[in-house]
Amino acid sequence: MSSLTLMLAPMEGVIDHTMRALLTRLSPYQRCVTEFLRVTDKVLPERVFFRICPELEHAGATPNNTPVYLQLLGSNPQILANNAKRAVDLGIKGIDLNFGCPAKTVNKSKGGASLLQTPGIVGDIVACVRDQVPSNIPVTAKIRLGFNDDKQFETLIRKLDAAEPTEITVHARTKVQGYKPPAHWYRIAAARSLTNIPIVANGEVWSTEDAIQCVKASGCNRLMLARGALMRPELGRLIQQQQTNQPQQVLPWREIAGLLMEFFEAQGLYYDAKYTPSPVKQWLVYLKHYHAQAALLFEQVKRIKDPVGFGRALEAHLRSTDT
Repeated sequence: MSSLTLMLAPMEGVIDHTMRALLTRLSPYQRCVTEFLRVTDKVLPERVFFRICPELEHAGATPNNTPVYLQLLGSNPQILANNAKRAVDLGIKGIDLNFGCPAKTVNKSKGGASLLQTPGIVGDIVACVRDQVPSNIPVTAKIRLGFNDDKQFETLIRKLDAAEPTEITVHARTKVQGYKPPAHWYRIAAARSLTNIPIVANGEVWSTEDAIQCVKASGCNRLMLARGALMRPELGRLIQQQQTNQPQQVLPWREIAGLLMEFFEAQGLYYDAKYTPSPVKQWLVYLKHYHAQAALLFEQVKRIKDPVGFGRALEAHLRSTDT
């Protein structure tokens, strides 16, 4: 398997800047991407950019210096371009354009994956943003195979090729397929013959074995990790170690329990305390797919809404892992 480049995907509600700081510390990601910033009819206030990307306070990177790209979602090429330019002025390292979100509320308002039905508009948006953002700032596009089906996938790739983004990330499923397995990595291979623009494969990479199969099927040496990175926080590192034939350093549950507490405390520094248990519970839902201890802890805390009580439960669990 050729040398891989790994990226960390955005995930609404759980991979915020506090999670980005944790995961990029544990694994060798080339970049990570914010949750989407919805753009409609105006340039957004400066505070909005800093709210979704607090890393702007630190030169647009995580504490370990992993670059953060701002993800924009919308359908108006010029308004998106104006907001992208504003983000660059504020110090963002790159712009990512969202054409993949399957959420009904987003798609009803002509955003996200709904635009895959009009490949020309996708191309126009990317071209307009690329034209107004300095050439040294990457502009990437995140797409799916299509909306209802993948019949226009090759057309999408050709339109993007003409628009010249820095990279194209392909979530190898349609909007209708959502997140249901499998991911159709082989469809990405066909797209690679239509463009010289680097393509990043995304979807259903849960393990080092999945990474190997994704590379073989897609022909890509660039992967974007999402849910797999939450299920196994060290997944990116394991993939790198597998590539270089190094011993794989699996995180013991004791360290993961410590990360849960760190994540909870970091949330409390930035958000209203009443909201802090929810992201930790969401992370536990992913962790329990691999760790039996996470399933047990989730059962203990899933009904706790009070942040003080929730923190005490996490502390008690962390102490129990020392025995």
